[in-house]
Amino acid sequence: MLCGMVLILALGIKTFFVQAFSIPSSSMQDTLQPGDRVLVDKLTPWFGATPQRGEVVVFRDPGGWLTEPAHQTRNPALRFLNSTLSFVGLMPSADEKDLIKRVIAVGGDTVECRRGSPVKVNGIPLKEPYIFRSATPCDDLPVGTVKVPPDHLWVMGDHRNDSWDSRAHVHEPEGGFVPVDHVIGRAFAVVWPIPRWAALPAIEEHQK
Repeated sequence: MLCGMVLILALGIKTFFVQAFSIPSSSMQDTLQPGDRVLVDKLTPWFGATPQRGEVVVFRDPGGWLTEPAHQTRNPALRFLNSTLSFVGLMPSADEKDLIKRVIAVGGDTVECRRGSPVKVNGIPLKEPYIFRSATPCDDLPVGTVKVPPDHLWVMGDHRNDSWDSRAHVHEPEGGFVPVDHVIGRAFAVVWPIPRWAALPAIEEHQK
């Protein structure tokens, strides 16, 4: 009975409060490294909170952003254990179809992303201390000026030269924008590996 109660509690936490996700690529370096495990706050959206600029969010694939299947171990015992732990939210799912990026702009914002210039939101240059040390704000994928529709987000990876983000999907049906209702939650902490334990606060990007 105790095990059943623990299982129900774990499922409730996963469904309504917090869930673990794995970082599959280098698109968010140096903020997040491949193999990092992050905790995602799923509670605040239930109270009407919406993603804010500077937050790192996990969201469902808007369509065509993910092209490679996730890796799964061939060991049956490990696959069962991984499946069980991911089912209750204690470990990321091996077949999750989700992405993680930073929110650069929200509905109603105008984004300028041009070669040789910083990213601008509503005409204001962004100060982005999180960008990977050898990357440029927009040089590899300049898209000019875009207007974010209501209830959508414009997202970009911190490793701009290695991130297949909103910029790469501007010619697709969604225009590179992520519907707010696709957002699973805000990543608020790195919890694995232990030496990388850290909070992931939203970063105020606009220069003062």
